[in-house]
Amino acid sequence: MEKQLLDFTILIEQDEDGVYVAMVPEIQGCYTQGKTLPEVLERIKEAIEVCLEADKEKINPMKFIGIQKVQVEKPFSTP
Repeated sequence: MEKQLLDFTILIEQDEDGVYVAMVPEIQGCYTQGKTLPEVLERIKEAIEVCLEADKEKINPMKFIGIQKVQVEKPFSTP
């Protein structure tokens, strides 16, 4: 069986404890975490392989355009 190389865009964030969390927007539920960037990068590759193996649907990675951060005001809740 011939292997196909796929390129995925991953999103990496850092939580309040300093742990890196990586997710793949194109694959629902495909995420992992690690204490360092090299660790989370290695783990997300493994997670992608597991997700692709488990999900037999054809996944076509989307073209990366960019990331933009936006701010919204949280509405006040009334008791």
